[in-house]
Amino acid sequence: MSKHEHERDRKESDHKQGHNHDQDHNHEHNGAHDLEGKQEYSHDDHKHDRNCDHGHDHAGKENHNGDHDHDHKHEHGCEHDHNHDHDEDQNHANHSDHHYHHHGHGHHHGHGHHHGPSDGNKRGLTIALIITAGIMFLEFFGGLFTNSLALLSDSGHMLSDTGALLLSLMAIRFASKPASAAKTYGFYRFEILAALFNGVTLVLIAVVIIYEAYERLKNPPQVAGGAMMLIALVGLLANLASAWSLMRQGDVKNNVNMRSAYLHVIGDALGSVGAIAAGFLMTVFSWYWADPIISVLVSLLILRGAFGVVKHCVNILMEGAPPHVDSIKVRETLERIPGVIDVHDLHIWTISSGLDSLSGHLLVESEADCQRILRQAVSKMEKQFHIQHVTIQIEKSGDMHKPMKV
Repeated sequence: MSKHEHERDRKESDHKQGHNHDQDHNHEHNGAHDLEGKQEYSHDDHKHDRNCDHGHDHAGKENHNGDHDHDHKHEHGCEHDHNHDHDEDQNHANHSDHHYHHHGHGHHHGHGHHHGPSDGNKRGLTIALIITAGIMFLEFFGGLFTNSLALLSDSGHMLSDTGALLLSLMAIRFASKPASAAKTYGFYRFEILAALFNGVTLVLIAVVIIYEAYERLKNPPQVAGGAMMLIALVGLLANLASAWSLMRQGDVKNNVNMRSAYLHVIGDALGSVGAIAAGFLMTVFSWYWADPIISVLVSLLILRGAFGVVKHCVNILMEGAPPHVDSIKVRETLERIPGVIDVHDLHIWTISSGLDSLSGHLLVESEADCQRILRQAVSKMEKQFHIQHVTIQIEKSGDMHKPMKV
């Protein structure tokens, strides 16, 4: 075969192969279109009822020591909402802020509570601490210079205030530490301990001043009333500035630690008012007995506030019910939930200011919907009593455990 003929045969062979390749490609392309058409048809088939609402109630059991009930509401093509109620004894991760554990447990954390405006509390305490410490030295040396018990007693309050404000500031910083394996509640109680210490020191200082006033009444000394009034006026302005800082920046109403510090400052402000009044009476009328008498009156006012702080702190440490929560009404509210037979082992206590907790057992009817009862109980505790840390155990038998000691 000539070279020319061999070349011609090779070209014809290449042309046939190219033609076959094009046919194969077209066949694959058409096949893909057919497959897309089938998928499209199947997809459209599936979407024929996308605008319909489907309600699915699944009640099934899973093999991990409990029931796992699902409530699903599906709206195809629009929304897909799931409400899962867990009726089981297993270690799941947190499902938002609401936890329901079966074997009878419902556990709800409301992390929106809180714990007070901690940053504002720190700022308020820091400002008040600087002002109070400066005025403390002024009144102390002023009391020595004028021989005034009222000024010395006020500087004593200032000293206690400086320590109280510093302790309260340390307590806030310490309480912000995270919980640990050994301290499962964290360090929130440190604020309560600081408030208790502040309250006790207020009581002791008031008692000492009353005793000293009694001794001075036997033989009232002469006091430089004019200088006393001037120094007391400076102290009053400083105390009012400190009180304003605490009220403006912090939470003196709901935080017992802040309230104890605030009472220290207010006590000093009253002491300054008393010193000004005593100075006026001694300067104008030479009534030197006014100094110890007014000191006693101021001390009694301080005692009243201090006893309130101490009583509140002791109630928290004794795990007593918060003053603003009526435990009888809580029990009645839980008992009125449909399906609840009995409420027992009910405990309400305060971990720290603004952080109340509740635990209890609910005996329910054998056919009752446990999850519905749990949801209602948790919701009522939060909405009606502002208790956001709730742990409830559901029981369908009265002999599930021995009677509790408390």
